[in-house]
Amino acid sequence: MTVNDTTSAAVLEELRRRPADQRRTLFTGATIVTMDPDLGVIDRGDLLVEGDTITAVGPDLSAGDAVVVNATGTILTPGFVDTHRHAWEAQLRRIMPDVDDLGGYVMATLAGYATVYRPEDMYIGTRLAALTAIDSGITTMLDFSHNSRTREHSDAAIEALRDTGIRGVHASMGPHFGDWDRQWPGDLTRLKDRYFSSDDQLLTLRLATLATDEIAGPALAYGPELARMAKDLGIGVSVDAVFGTSSSEAVLRWAKDGILSPDVTLIHSTGLTTEAWKAMGETGVTVALAPTSDAQIGLETAIPAIDEALSVGIRPGLSIDVEVALASDMFTQMRALHAIQRMRAVNAAYGTDQQPARITARDVLDFATLQGARTNGLAGVTGSLTPGKKADLLVIQAEDLNNMPLNDPIGTVVLGSDARNISAVLINGEPRKWDGQVLDVDVTALRSEVHASREYVLNTPAA
Repeated sequence: MTVNDTTSAAVLEELRRRPADQRRTLFTGATIVTMDPDLGVIDRGDLLVEGDTITAVGPDLSAGDAVVVNATGTILTPGFVDTHRHAWEAQLRRIMPDVDDLGGYVMATLAGYATVYRPEDMYIGTRLAALTAIDSGITTMLDFSHNSRTREHSDAAIEALRDTGIRGVHASMGPHFGDWDRQWPGDLTRLKDRYFSSDDQLLTLRLATLATDEIAGPALAYGPELARMAKDLGIGVSVDAVFGTSSSEAVLRWAKDGILSPDVTLIHSTGLTTEAWKAMGETGVTVALAPTSDAQIGLETAIPAIDEALSVGIRPGLSIDVEVALASDMFTQMRALHAIQRMRAVNAAYGTDQQPARITARDVLDFATLQGARTNGLAGVTGSLTPGKKADLLVIQAEDLNNMPLNDPIGTVVLGSDARNISAVLINGEPRKWDGQVLDVDVTALRSEVHASREYVLNTPAA
């Protein structure tokens, strides 16, 4: 099989002909960037997937009755992990590309467009975001779904994740403004029973909340009551809008109350005090950075808090945040963070005899994969090409025009590649993108639905 046949229609047909739980797929001859510290990068290696699980990685693996995918000329990597995206907003993409601050976003989107969303709009936006994520190599997406106006809105968002086949994390929160049923957070119990009854499934549940009561009042702000509910349900917590002095005070209060732990993710964490970061490091919380959101919108200091996180031993995950103003893909997040941190490190050392403390391409790929999985509470499931983990992986063409010749595989993934180079995406062992195309999607029908939903939202007065 030639390189051009790596993800051919014939191979896909043979894979899908076999029952998913009995399927064996052997990728051969690839450069494998495992992101497993013990396995590293394997030149001309093989990777075996059995059912939904990676069972072996190494040179010259035995094929048996496996479907053999000749992956010569490609790089295999773990799928990217998005730790925070407001997926329901996807039909409003880039509607405000030059928004100047958080207030401008909040008033236009959360106090405006959000108030007229119907359940079907939630479904369409979330499905569009998830399919776009898959196309660009994101195999796990945390949907911070903060427009749960009714039970039906929540159901629609979850069902959209399910229908795309992405590894989805539904983080549920009530809306900031407008009329809603006040069913949250009590409805989390129903959601868990209905959609998240198994620990071995593609979808997981988290409680979503805000850091303080400044934007939307105390009902949505993290505190002992919400922490107790999450603990009783056995789910993690994702806290958004962690910014500045008021959030720093909240972090110290949470630490004193004993409600910070590795099950809690603090999103953005921009402009926090040294004391707050010390408490975060001591309690083992995870952090979801949003590099382009902080820098482009100008959130608090506008500087992604990578150095602050690393200084207390936290290796963060990365996230997309809001598509109303930002790019949809993880390549952009990795490159933005890589450039911003290295720029600041060199600038700080300029004119002195100090050596700049710069992060590397491997660091940002680690943040986008293994650390993202840990941040989402899925470190044992995904994030690296480790035998025993689920088969969430990308096949990236290393000999395409923009990537050839392959010299450094991690550098090629982080600094050279984009969605067009991803020829295949597997999630839980199931092909979701093949031969450069997202599978099982009628794009024409989806486009019609997206346009109709957008027109409804834009032309309906805010509630």
